[in-house]
Amino acid sequence: MTSGGAGGDGVRFATDEGILRVSLDRPEAKNSLTPEAIRRIIEVLEDAALDDSLRVVLLDSTGEDFCAGADVVSANAGRDTPKPRPGSLQRRTGLQAHRLVELLMSIQLPVVCAVRGWAAGLGFQLALAADFAVVSDTATFWEPFVSRGFTPDSGATWLLPRLVGIARAKELLMLGEHISGDEAADWGLVHTAVPDAEVDTVAGILARRLASGPTVALGLTKACIHSSLELSLTEAMAKEVLALELSCRTQDFREGMAAFGERREPDYGGR
Repeated sequence: MTSGGAGGDGVRFATDEGILRVSLDRPEAKNSLTPEAIRRIIEVLEDAALDDSLRVVLLDSTGEDFCAGADVVSANAGRDTPKPRPGSLQRRTGLQAHRLVELLMSIQLPVVCAVRGWAAGLGFQLALAADFAVVSDTATFWEPFVSRGFTPDSGATWLLPRLVGIARAKELLMLGEHISGDEAADWGLVHTAVPDAEVDTVAGILARRLASGPTVALGLTKACIHSSLELSLTEAMAKEVLALELSCRTQDFREGMAAFGERREPDYGGR
């Protein structure tokens, strides 16, 4: 990697050839995310959204598991401290886990996620929010909320019905069923499932492929796909026209047209 960063929050960052790599790095706790780690990732993604040198986000992890969700133990530590006032959970979640999922969905950079081992709760939602999740065929996806006596968060009730339908969403959220990486791929929850040893390689190839693409057009296409879920056909096509107007003003558009005319592969610069 050409540059990188690490800290005590259980997450590492590095950049290389336009790829921002966000690595969950707390394997002793199955990479469960503390509030500090979530805030740090949010901060880095917000900066990345404004960094014209970046073209892809690659989200992965160290150790055997991707992410066991939010660190409930850490969040509830310090029993001797005064009890938070009513509304604390509602206020904090919106600025932490929910903000992270929103950023992954809305950032105008492709997001690739590499998953092995457990992806539970928030960890499951991170994979769902990515544009392309490359998962181990033996990975385990689980929504533990109701099984533990509380209701889902981090976009689970929005993401799952849209990806697999209401019946399967209820199976995951209300019955707490586990599914494997192979099953997640069969259901259309993730991009692809591969043998465990191939996850990093396949995710890296995909990230580099996207990093060599027309970044503005990719970002606008992603935005159109997500916004169309809430729009009428007419409204969605209006968004498409605006995106088309913007993408046709890029250097990559001119390069793409020139390459087509010259019968060669385009060399996109991401601008």
